[in-house]
Amino acid sequence: MVRTAATTGGGTNPKLAVNFRKQPQEDGGFECDTSLREVVQSTKEAMLALQRRNPSIQPLLAIIQAGEDDSLLEINKKIAGTIGLNITQICLAKECSEDEIVEEVLKLNEDPRVHGVYLHLPPASLTSRVLNTLKPEKDVDGISDLNMGRLVRGDLSKGFVPPIANAVLDLLEKHDTSLEGKTVLLVGGEGSLGVALQCLIERRGMVVFKSHWSSKSLQRQVMQADALVLLGAGTIDVPPSWVRPGAAVIRCQPSLETGIVTYTVIVITITLHNVVHNCSRWFQEQQYRPWHLRSLKLQPLTPVPSDIEISRAQTPKPVDQLAAEIGVLPEELEAYGRSKAKVQLSLLDRLHTQPDGKYVLVAGITPTPLGEGKSTVTIGLVQALSAHLKLNSFACLRQPSQGPTFGVKGGAAGGGYAQVIPMEEFNLHLTGDIHAITAANNLVAAAIDARMLHEATQSDKALFNRLVPSVNGVRRFSPIQISRLNRLGINKTDPASLTPQEVSTFVRLDLDPSKITWQRVVDTNDRFLRKITVGQASTEKGMIRETGFDIAVASEIMAILALADSLEDMKNRLARMVVGTSRSGQPITAEDLGVSGALAVLMKDAIKPTMMQTLEGTPVFVHAGPFANIAHGNSSVLADKLALKLVGRNGFVVTEAGFGADIGMEKFFNIKCRASGLRPNVVVLVATVRALKMHGGGPNVSAGAPLPREYIDENLSLVAGGCRSNLRKQIQIAHLFGVPVVVALNVFKTDTQAEIDLVCQLAKECGASDAVPCHHWAQGGRGSLELAQAVNEATSRPSNFQFLYNIEMPIVEKIRTIAQKVYGADDIELSPEAEAKIDYYNQQGYGSLPICMAKTHLSLSHMPDKKGAPTGFTLPIRDVRASIGAGFIFPLVGTMSTMPGLPTRPCFYDIDLDPVTEEITGLF
Repeated sequence: MVRTAATTGGGTNPKLAVNFRKQPQEDGGFECDTSLREVVQSTKEAMLALQRRNPSIQPLLAIIQAGEDDSLLEINKKIAGTIGLNITQICLAKECSEDEIVEEVLKLNEDPRVHGVYLHLPPASLTSRVLNTLKPEKDVDGISDLNMGRLVRGDLSKGFVPPIANAVLDLLEKHDTSLEGKTVLLVGGEGSLGVALQCLIERRGMVVFKSHWSSKSLQRQVMQADALVLLGAGTIDVPPSWVRPGAAVIRCQPSLETGIVTYTVIVITITLHNVVHNCSRWFQEQQYRPWHLRSLKLQPLTPVPSDIEISRAQTPKPVDQLAAEIGVLPEELEAYGRSKAKVQLSLLDRLHTQPDGKYVLVAGITPTPLGEGKSTVTIGLVQALSAHLKLNSFACLRQPSQGPTFGVKGGAAGGGYAQVIPMEEFNLHLTGDIHAITAANNLVAAAIDARMLHEATQSDKALFNRLVPSVNGVRRFSPIQISRLNRLGINKTDPASLTPQEVSTFVRLDLDPSKITWQRVVDTNDRFLRKITVGQASTEKGMIRETGFDIAVASEIMAILALADSLEDMKNRLARMVVGTSRSGQPITAEDLGVSGALAVLMKDAIKPTMMQTLEGTPVFVHAGPFANIAHGNSSVLADKLALKLVGRNGFVVTEAGFGADIGMEKFFNIKCRASGLRPNVVVLVATVRALKMHGGGPNVSAGAPLPREYIDENLSLVAGGCRSNLRKQIQIAHLFGVPVVVALNVFKTDTQAEIDLVCQLAKECGASDAVPCHHWAQGGRGSLELAQAVNEATSRPSNFQFLYNIEMPIVEKIRTIAQKVYGADDIELSPEAEAKIDYYNQQGYGSLPICMAKTHLSLSHMPDKKGAPTGFTLPIRDVRASIGAGFIFPLVGTMSTMPGLPTRPCFYDIDLDPVTEEITGLF
């Protein structure tokens, strides 16, 4: 049973059970009253100071007791009411077991609302196991072995001293301001309380003697003492004639009232003071502070080994240790094995007053098919910031799809000495988010086909009776069905009250099979699933239709995961997903299908970002993985928000946008920043000599084929051509949004110093704030120190961020703005189908959504073979689709496939497992 005591109380203070006598005075108690008033006043002041810093904070003491006597609670209520804190009382059975006590203690240990735990239990119940289960930082009674050990060692910076020991010391100081050299006799001082008193008193310079009540020399020892502290006396007392004149007598014996042990007001007050102090300490720990991050040492080898060899050579820190180093509480962590963990979204509530850190976006120039290393730059940068410059920093990356991992691109954990580890876990399965998306997506697809089948084969009455079944003779609408009724304008909650027309309207979605936009997904590159036929079994009664599969990361649910800012927001977005259109032209949503609640259940764990670490032990969030060419191509809003709170005001969060700046960065600004409300401080634009040579007129680069000589030999002319075309254009695109640019040249071993110097020179001439070479692949964070310093410098200057277009502009004008200002097109050309779709979306009220262009990533234009910065072209818009749950309109430029295919020689040829050691080979 749990009782909660209010913060308000009153009445007179109960009689003190810590008695203070001063010889020869007979009316003692003045020092006790003074001490009590001072403790109450200092606790009040501490409480007011805490609430001035955070008005919403409320310290809470939890009391675990055996039996239901309320005597202690009433005393606490009166004092707590004076101070202004809360008390909760957990009443266990009088004969409760050790296991029951431990279970309650463990719950309170992990409850962030509780700032102190007090065990009001019989001595026999205070076993070693019980005491040491209690977290020392919540042990406000100072009785755990660790707190007692700290006291003996003299470490009072953490943990707590037993309040009764503090009370005794305070009374001694009130009695005599000069304690140095005085003698104190502890009578009956056995056990932990005696040890605590002896340690505290001796630290004040007093000499401590101890005696038993049965000692034959007790009278002589009493007469020689300047102060007596009587412990465990029961009904025994020291005759006044034994006590020397002026000596203090402090009796620390709990009084017995109706058989229940009740402690003194002054001791309880000190306990409550400890609760307020602990809450204040907890609050202070949540504010910005440099992390005590233990970086992992790198010993780079030459030549650089394979990625998987480097990853396997480094032992990651336990994820709970990493969490503790960066300020994540144990109760906010859900471990998935030793090296990765989900982080609870409750951290955002705990740190809501914490200022955000600095926000850095890593984008790139238009890449070759081989990729230019944005993930590697991102990881190298945070390794440099955290492990070398000792600045709090977090990397936020997308989770890779297994399609490219087994296809042609390989993994996405970085490369060389700038990686996320363990890279096998990063690239394969992780914590199952993509599997959850696949399950949720395909549940919607199954619900669509099943609903069409049932509507085609049943009457309105039969459908209604099955959709709203009778249970014990009563029919009730589920909450999701009531939501549908309300959207239909049927404001009724009694199923029996619906008219036949209302029943028909309610049960019939009347989906048009030719206008179903939802497809099934699988996380594999499988070209033969691009178009399929379903419903061919005889049991489906001829309900055959053409549909297809997308790759899992192209699912709208993935985009929702990446853009949601809370569990509630994700649930609402899932409900709004439009899966098709009725024959009357009305959009049909996941909520209409009745499936949105189930989707939220499938996705409830996926919404929590996964924490891992880099090769140098710095933290990484891996969350969400939408493609940038067919989706918005950024990691999750929630990962960024959590990281920005954890790094604090002077820290850095480095996140990556997919493909070139014209695609991933533009969508980051216009879609992700609108959804999150966050504003970046600087863009790091990744370039390579290889890609610049391609844009400067070099021959085509193909995955799996040897590089032409132009990319291996020095060629300053090609480099300059790429800088003055594609690099210049991508810098200009970033400046459209008012954000400064630092160019990071990802250096390859074939690059010459002349080529490196030329890129850095021309990048600055093209408008970059700075341009630096990066050697993180070969050197780790040390190889990105120059980039880290340039980024730190750039973020100190103001960023005048602005959106590219007004969200209220017509859909066509928003598309045209992106085409002309970002891609360099002369204009756009809409197909008849695209025009019709835009008209439909406007009619449905979707015209105020941002635009997510689905375009090739291999060129600024829609033509993959047009390199550099093409001009003089018209951008064709062949179709326009809508992701209403995710919250954007996506025009399709040219022909874009949402299901990749496997190449002739996929990466899986090289991937293998040693059955003895379970080591994986072939990942990169």
